[in-house]
Amino acid sequence: MTQRVFGITGWKNSGKTTLTERLVAEFARRGWTVSTVKHAHHAFDIDQPGTDSFRHRAAGAGEVAIVSGVRWALMHELRGDAEPDLDAILARLSPCDLVLVEGYKRERHKKIEVRRLEARSREPLAPGDPAIVAIAADHAVTGTGLPVFALDDVTAIADFVENVTGLVRN
Repeated sequence: MTQRVFGITGWKNSGKTTLTERLVAEFARRGWTVSTVKHAHHAFDIDQPGTDSFRHRAAGAGEVAIVSGVRWALMHELRGDAEPDLDAILARLSPCDLVLVEGYKRERHKKIEVRRLEARSREPLAPGDPAIVAIAADHAVTGTGLPVFALDDVTAIADFVENVTGLVRN
């Protein structure tokens, strides 16, 4: 199976997470299996101090798996190593129909740029990134040769992503 990857990019507070969440729900409703990758520019922790798994990591474990009858998670500590690139993360994912990637502005996968008037920056990303193949915005966008979608038109955006990634029902 060829891994289909499509990105959602934009400036801080542009609506990337909301659009990603809504697209995941739409693709799941359509019967597709979807995975997501979210890039964070800050330190984050999915584990809480005092838990057994936190204590394992604090003691020096390089990887800690937490497993239950409902879900499992694998945490990998970099411990000074470089952040893995997107391809390395994609290679660790289980097979699925589509991977939605939130963030990763500088990567070369196809993506949609999210624009909101309330975003931290209104500087368009598309003119400098040929991997941006569409724009979703909460305001009128002119002067671009790219398809432009209303930010809340998730059905049309999902149709576009299916088309661009070759995601078709057999």
